[in-house]
Amino acid sequence: MTEEEKETKKSDASTPIQPKDELVQTKHSLTIDGKEICYTVTCGTMVLKEEAEKKGEKEGESEGEKPRATIFFVAYTRDEVEDLSRRPLTFSFNGGPGSSSVWLHLGLLGPRRVLLDDDGFAYPPPYKLVDNAYSLLDQTDLVFIDPVSTGFSRAVPGEKPKQFHGFKKDIESVGDFIRLYTTRYQRWTSPKFLIGESYGTTRAAGLSGYLQDRHGMYLNGIMLISSILNFQTADFHTGNDLPYILFLPTYTATAWYHHRLSDDLEKDLSTTLAEVEAFALGDYSHALMQGDDLQDEERLLIARMLARYTGLSEDYIDRTNLRIEIFRFTKELLRHAKRTVGRLDSRFKGIDRDSAGEHFEFDPSMNNINGPYTATLNDYVRGELNFESDLPYEILSERVHPWSFAEFENEYVNVAETLRKAVTTNPHLKVYVANGYFDLATPYLATRYTFKHLGLDKSFLGNLRMGYFEAGHMMYIHIPSLVKLKAELVEFINWAIPES
Repeated sequence: MTEEEKETKKSDASTPIQPKDELVQTKHSLTIDGKEICYTVTCGTMVLKEEAEKKGEKEGESEGEKPRATIFFVAYTRDEVEDLSRRPLTFSFNGGPGSSSVWLHLGLLGPRRVLLDDDGFAYPPPYKLVDNAYSLLDQTDLVFIDPVSTGFSRAVPGEKPKQFHGFKKDIESVGDFIRLYTTRYQRWTSPKFLIGESYGTTRAAGLSGYLQDRHGMYLNGIMLISSILNFQTADFHTGNDLPYILFLPTYTATAWYHHRLSDDLEKDLSTTLAEVEAFALGDYSHALMQGDDLQDEERLLIARMLARYTGLSEDYIDRTNLRIEIFRFTKELLRHAKRTVGRLDSRFKGIDRDSAGEHFEFDPSMNNINGPYTATLNDYVRGELNFESDLPYEILSERVHPWSFAEFENEYVNVAETLRKAVTTNPHLKVYVANGYFDLATPYLATRYTFKHLGLDKSFLGNLRMGYFEAGHMMYIHIPSLVKLKAELVEFINWAIPES
């Protein structure tokens, strides 16, 4: 071997293997409302690249595009669509941070759905998928995105995963994938939507600004499932009284469900909640704002009303200083029965080893869905979609923590202003928000408070719609709520697309 050949071989050995897109396509059909929907599934990873500059002596010179991550996605596109400019395209993701897109994928939107009972309670394993007659595929093409370090998405060798584990880079990487997919599959003129759940609503609001400002991509609509845009509304820290006020109606709804209220309050949930909302935003807020100036007589009255609306004892409420923290509530409501209630969905009950503790040991509502969704997703992508990987599919990854909110140092995370600006600069942008009455993660009154404080000009208030459901964070696991949510999403999409 010549010296030149040796150098060439040495150079080849030191050159890292460039990651490539790994995609598979399959054909399927589904019946929705008596009509057959034929569709193609594109499943796999797409390489996300970023333009880079050289460092050192040649700093500032272009180094070309460098692979940064491989993004796993599942795209459902309806067959035989003649005009893609008339076919909506919806990008979907969940939250966490650290969650894959599995929940919206196999619970609400996709053509296959995890089989639970009608109330959303899991059957014993083995778990099954069924055709989803309430899929949104009859209305829009669907692309489910797993952010870096979730699902099968990974940073490429040589790149630090940590760089993607933060508010800003997460939005940029998901947004750049959306741009890349839209370009590759020629969907720039299609009506476009985002749908996110939980922290995915934070991401969606951030993307509403990023896609407009960075890529000039203007959306038709954003669908927020169990929204949290202003983290102050859910941050139970000393000196922040807001969550105690905004969580109260959800405490009431939970107590109502478990029959811990008086007979008059148990009659009608909506009537009861209206009464509690008025108290929370009125007398209760006024009492908390007084702080140490609150007089004993008024304190006693407030404690009595809180006991009436939460099912907790006056003595316990007095010892909390009239401030009931969410994890204490999940433990205290059914303490007499040695049971806890769920955070994601307070209809669910759990059993702790220590029934005298302050916080629950686990969230029973999360445990209810974790097994079924994990098993069916892993079987589905390999068995029906023919995608092969030995990597673990990260349903809900802890590797993304600590999550960086460096952009919000010394302040609460709040993307409501980003959404306000997006709606103001794109007056055609519509927003839909779905709320579960039994959701103790993102309570409905906290969401309403956020949207009442967007600062939108009154001319844009008609761009917003809200829906309410007698279920939890993933309200779609409850079949009556799934049926209602599908109808409201269909109505929203048709409303957000102008008639041609």
